[in-house]
Amino acid sequence: MTEVARAAASGLDDEAGSGGQVVLDRLVALLDLEKIEENIFRGVSPPHSPVRVFGGQVAGQALVAAGRTVPEERKVHSLHAYFIRGGDPTVPIVYEVDRIRDGRSFTTRRVVAIQHGKAIFSLSASFQKEEVGLEHAETMPDVPGPAALPTLPERAAEYADRLGLHSMPRPIDIRYVNEPPWVTRESGERPARNQVWMRADGTLPDQQLLHVCVLTYASDMTLLDSVLARHGVYWDLDKVIGASLDHALWFHRPFRADEWFLYDSGSPTASGGRGLATGRFFGEDGTLIATVVQEGLLRVV
Repeated sequence: MTEVARAAASGLDDEAGSGGQVVLDRLVALLDLEKIEENIFRGVSPPHSPVRVFGGQVAGQALVAAGRTVPEERKVHSLHAYFIRGGDPTVPIVYEVDRIRDGRSFTTRRVVAIQHGKAIFSLSASFQKEEVGLEHAETMPDVPGPAALPTLPERAAEYADRLGLHSMPRPIDIRYVNEPPWVTRESGERPARNQVWMRADGTLPDQQLLHVCVLTYASDMTLLDSVLARHGVYWDLDKVIGASLDHALWFHRPFRADEWFLYDSGSPTASGGRGLATGRFFGEDGTLIATVVQEGLLRVV
């Protein structure tokens, strides 16, 4: 999905250029699924959506559906998902939860998202009761803090018309640490890493599952940019066709999605019309909070 489509998918308010708490509250409402039967939930898309449902949205909603069938004291520690078909933003999405296993330490759920009688997305998620064990973590890269960095609209001002970012409200505040990929594309640089600070643009309720789902939503933003940047191309500035194929997340430690986290991503390989991207999320205090891997369809035509 193009970055323009990502921004549009994040547009949860009809006032051009707005953001902040109002837009974030609408994301929270988007993740508040309707229960229509035991193990069956229904979600909708924002009124102003692109042609396809934003991948982070369906992943976040599917995780909400899974989490609502699990005891609150068990926390999600991983998810593995496949994007099967492009979602239709004009009709609701039905999420069917299969209660695979309820063990003494772990709970496993499988979720299938359905539209027009066909699966568009599948997710497996594992939840665990809190335990004490071995502890270690990689350290956060040495980067400037978010307060010193311009916002996405400020950074993209010169490219606003070409990127379609000037009028897209976003519930996630994004601030680039290094030069954005649309700048490196023109300078001829081939950066090995893509680094952005992110946070929910407002205050979220004190519900841990919601914070995890908001990070899941945000994790589909900017990740495949790290693949394209290695080749000096970018979504709407070049003829790139792209879509998320699969997505995996591991949650290592508690966090709040309305506090700053660094999204450090790179691409180890691309081949066969697909690109692989890996990412790490660090809290502002340097804590490693999550790891992500995604493969995407990427065709330059």
